Amino acid sequence: MRDTIRFKHDSIRTEQANPDWIRRFILFHAKRHPAEMGAPEVEAFLTHLATGGCYAR
Repeated sequence: MRDTIRFKHDSIRTEQANPDWIRRFILFHAKRHPAEMGAPEVEAFLTHLATGGCYAR
């Protein structure tokens, strides 16, 4: 993942933040592998964040 971020010339902060968000996504879905999930799981996670389930730092 870090190699892809660097290839796209994204910021170092993006490189640092993405692994944390990925970890939160996986933990929110009871440690399921991201390859097993799709749009409904992403929507559920984003809804959880938007409704106060977690606050951005």
